[in-house]
Amino acid sequence: MSLDAFLALLVYALVTSITPGPNNLMLLASGVNFGIVRTVPHMLGISMGFLVLLLAVGLGLGAVLTAFPALHTALKIAGGAYLLYLAWKIAMSRTLTGKGETKARPMRFIEAAAFQWVNPKAWVMAITAMAVYANAEHPFLSVVLIAVAFTIVNLPSVSVWAGFGTALRGFLSDPVRLKWFNIAMGVLLAATLWPMLK
Repeated sequence: MSLDAFLALLVYALVTSITPGPNNLMLLASGVNFGIVRTVPHMLGISMGFLVLLLAVGLGLGAVLTAFPALHTALKIAGGAYLLYLAWKIAMSRTLTGKGETKARPMRFIEAAAFQWVNPKAWVMAITAMAVYANAEHPFLSVVLIAVAFTIVNLPSVSVWAGFGTALRGFLSDPVRLKWFNIAMGVLLAATLWPMLK
């Protein structure tokens, strides 16, 4: 892969990692509701889960889904249902959690990593990256370089959303503002399914 191609890949990785999508909207809501420290496992889970998904797609899983459209459809349905469940949970959250509160909790590392496998945006990002940037002459090396590019930009990109949410905690400490913020985040998260339905 030439330096120009790698730089273009970095730009693609940055743009797709930092723009709104299910992960970033959930991190924004988590930052607001739980703060940055409690959201770190969620951020790390996204980055590691996406890295594993990216490598799996690059090493052949994308071809399996193309060969078996029913499996792809089942994955979309499961992902959509889980996304709607998460949107509902966010929309119904009504209090900032602090010390001593245990009912609500941020997404755990393994949950965030597993979510990448049903996240429509993650699949589109991974399949597009492999289709556009993988080199047929050096398939393994190009898959590794694509994974490196996403690893460089993904965690800082998703951290911006959690940090922004944390910065809003003071403003959203008012229960009415928090209620409407969480409802808006739930609706926006559900709306990320729209491209998948087309």
